[in-house]
Amino acid sequence: MTISDIPTINAALNATATVLIIAGFSLIKRGRRETHRATMLTAGVVSALFLIGYVTHKILVRGVHTPFGGDGAALRALYYTMLFTHIVLAMAIVYLVPRTFLLAIKGNYETHKRWAKYTFPIWLYVSATGVLIYFCNYVWWPAAG
Repeated sequence: MTISDIPTINAALNATATVLIIAGFSLIKRGRRETHRATMLTAGVVSALFLIGYVTHKILVRGVHTPFGGDGAALRALYYTMLFTHIVLAMAIVYLVPRTFLLAIKGNYETHKRWAKYTFPIWLYVSATGVLIYFCNYVWWPAAG
């Protein structure tokens, strides 16, 4: 494995987290609390592994930004809007996910449910856009060079 493999691994972790988050939502809507709990804890572990991989990659590349290779003002505006919202909401997720988990672990399900109404869509957006950002930078429009 090389440094250049880390973004692909991170995208796979984000894709996995996205599927798990959706599955967890579906499970709780069907009243399957224990399976929901296991699924969401797994999503949390996968997301934590992503974060470790992301930070490791940034350290190894000395913080160098991956340039976007797409052409056209509209495409660039769409990409940078997605990137900006992804970054801002990812910072929020670092607090929201553990807080929401802690409420459930403590058995405070009503408060957990109120927090999850906000945490779920934000976490889902961050995970899904993480995959899209990978595809934008490494598959669809890699920067020339």
